[in-house]
Amino acid sequence: MAMAGLAVFCVLTAGCATGGTGTRDEGAAVSMPVERGLPTTPTTSAPSPAETVDAVSLLRQDPKVGRRIKADLKPCAEDVYPVDTSYGELTGGTAPDVVINVMTCGDAVGIGTYVYRSEDGRYRNVFTNEEPAVYATIDRGALVVTRQVYAKGDPVTYPSGEDVVTYSWGDAKFSERYRVRNSYSRAVGGGVSTPEPTVPGEN
Repeated sequence: MAMAGLAVFCVLTAGCATGGTGTRDEGAAVSMPVERGLPTTPTTSAPSPAETVDAVSLLRQDPKVGRRIKADLKPCAEDVYPVDTSYGELTGGTAPDVVINVMTCGDAVGIGTYVYRSEDGRYRNVFTNEEPAVYATIDRGALVVTRQVYAKGDPVTYPSGEDVVTYSWGDAKFSERYRVRNSYSRAVGGGVSTPEPTVPGEN
């Protein structure tokens, strides 16, 4: 019986040493489980999640923001300011860029739009447009600025048209890529006619 038990023990021991899946049996044993399918280093450098900014405070401290805008930067209701804030990638930085639009309280007409880029933990103004009836958005990595065009006698709710200008970031600044002029129908209030593309720089 003793010899038989010893033989069984040897067979089991040999099976543990020679069975399995080849190279995994060689070398030191793994003491901790290994996670599969997770890369050890990031494959791409993506911007970190957006940090909410105090848009009103940022505008008030920015010397590039005009005095008129700062004077009009008052709450429409209790602690509610006429400010829209968007976060997205425009300049290829390590943190999302911030687009801020300032509007009037009564009719929500844009009076200023600004882009801020995060640099060394602080936000720097890299774009300013304080023309009347202006509004900016982020569209697939491009900055799109829309400005309503009013002719003499146009009511605020029905401008004669709009200019839509697309900017891209390069050489540490925004440059105009192209613009579109939309002329609204005079027969139908708020109707839009076929866009008329123009060459950048043309009036």
